[in-house]
Amino acid sequence: MGETKERLEELDVYLKDLLSRAPELQIFGEYSEKARESRVLNKKFKELIALGISIAIRCEPCILRHLNEVVKSGANIDEIVEVIKIAVVMGGGPSLAYGVKAYKAAKELIRV
Repeated sequence: MGETKERLEELDVYLKDLLSRAPELQIFGEYSEKARESRVLNKKFKELIALGISIAIRCEPCILRHLNEVVKSGANIDEIVEVIKIAVVMGGGPSLAYGVKAYKAAKELIRV
């Protein structure tokens, strides 16, 4: 199993454990699910936005989570690269470093 999938699984384990100790945090998860429902924008587009924001704010667990959803939603490596470019415009040099992390994980998940 690849490093990215292992990290996603570990994130899920600890998130579930945290939610069992602080169930009020599930309210955020419920809101997040509602916000990602397709209405005007489809799920892939919303996840691409979330990925770009995750890179710009340099949130590695967020990058992994949204990248996984982007890939499941059918995004290709070129779409992901476009998002990385815009995130770097918005976040500068530090976002470039996290963009590289997202690119590496995307290549692993998509197997390009």
